[in-house]
Amino acid sequence: MPTTLPVPIEFSLPEGWLPARPEAFDPGVAFAAVHPAPDAGFTANITVDGGFPPDAVTLTDLADASVERLGEVADSVEVAHRRELGPDDAPALSQRLTFSLTTGDTHRDLIQTQVYLSMADVEDPHKRAVIRLALTATAAQHDSILGEFQEFVRSVRPDTGEEA
Repeated sequence: MPTTLPVPIEFSLPEGWLPARPEAFDPGVAFAAVHPAPDAGFTANITVDGGFPPDAVTLTDLADASVERLGEVADSVEVAHRRELGPDDAPALSQRLTFSLTTGDTHRDLIQTQVYLSMADVEDPHKRAVIRLALTATAAQHDSILGEFQEFVRSVRPDTGEEA
């Protein structure tokens, strides 16, 4: 069963991407979309999840925890790149993870790009929510669709309930 996000957001999917059943992904995923063209039997996907971390937990702590969780299911995982983004009042962090996964007889080299966005709670602006956006694709396909994911990330904004 899909979860709900800690704060309402709105976004635009890149052209051709299709909404998917979030329950087909990791527990806690609130939204998922799939790329229309699988690569070597793997369908690239975008997932969205989030929560209200304790005040002392940093975006780096959350990113480290993601690496640990992925390491529990992957054959190997490496942080290929990480950087902090955004102003102090709306910090963000991006990281690129490379990992190998074996399912049955199939071995895959995958890349996951994650973006963590810190957002104020709409009901209590002193409360901080974190939204995680993730693109997972084969190593061969990742770079060719990264721009589409970046387009998706740029479209994410708080849903204020007002018409634009």
